[in-house]
Amino acid sequence: MLDFYQRIRELEPESRNVAMTILDGPYAGEKALVSDGKVVWCTDEQGLLAGTGPDQGDIRATGIYSIGGSQVFCEILTGEKKIVICGGGHVSIPMIQISRMLGFPVHVLEDRPLFADNARRAGATEVTCLPFDQGLARIPGDKDTFFVIVTRGHRYDQICLEAIARKDHAYIGMIGSRKRVAMVKETVIANGADPQVIQGLHSPIGLDIGAETPEEIGVAVMAEIIQVKNRQRPAGGFTREILDGILKTGDRELPRVLATIVARRGSAPRQTGTRMLVQNDGTCIGTIGGGCAESAVLREALAMIRSGPDSAAAPPGRIFQVDLTGQDAEDQGMVCGGTMEVLLEYI
Repeated sequence: MLDFYQRIRELEPESRNVAMTILDGPYAGEKALVSDGKVVWCTDEQGLLAGTGPDQGDIRATGIYSIGGSQVFCEILTGEKKIVICGGGHVSIPMIQISRMLGFPVHVLEDRPLFADNARRAGATEVTCLPFDQGLARIPGDKDTFFVIVTRGHRYDQICLEAIARKDHAYIGMIGSRKRVAMVKETVIANGADPQVIQGLHSPIGLDIGAETPEEIGVAVMAEIIQVKNRQRPAGGFTREILDGILKTGDRELPRVLATIVARRGSAPRQTGTRMLVQNDGTCIGTIGGGCAESAVLREALAMIRSGPDSAAAPPGRIFQVDLTGQDAEDQGMVCGGTMEVLLEYI
């Protein structure tokens, strides 16, 4: 089954990718990966999801669908959201820290070694210390990449914006005064950049909260990125950390449980497709919402780990019901008024 997760890692992110898991019936546990309408991997070549697979046009959102008489969890996989910050000065440091707190990988480009080291110490996932044009040449960009330009001068802003405007992106934001930004935009368009892309530039950068300090500006920028992210492509898929946790070679013999929200009703805190990986020592990668709901899922997952693979019963594991409307939830201050169905899979 680890091959399933390895194949997810290898999928082309710009394709329309769907992961399927049959939840009940004689084919329970069968999985398939569909890319641009074609089955590219399945657990059973004679199974329900083999061959050309079901009509992908009917799968418009992540959720449970009835296919061939079975309930099938179909997840539209999106790429991992990631942030690229051009500039490693004072404003970038809180953005790096908030990005990591939110679970975003963050790549910082900075041509000054001292400031590049500051970005590393702040927790950047990756730091490239090169001239900005050379650093950006190494970043392909895609529809899940959020670019932030916070360099030390409009000359560098122009270099970055010209390079980024040619790439696929989810967001481009640039700091600077209105005069400076207008001058950079005018020059970049004159040099051949697509005017429509430049008009979509977020500048002044960040939500208007009256931010003044680097920390406040970092909060404003990250709040705007969250806003844009949640209005664009729906969340879904596997983060790099979760895939690493499943596939890391040294721990393949250690039991783990993957918890995935496959259905939700009411105002449950996280969306369908949200997942966390519970490791045998009780630590978790990812979160499904925190609080008493996550605690209940964690207890159930640890019980499965202690009992061994037989506790999962018939594959794909078990559906664990989480009720956020009852007295226990109220006592914990989590009266969300919703319920979740969480698929627990023993790995």
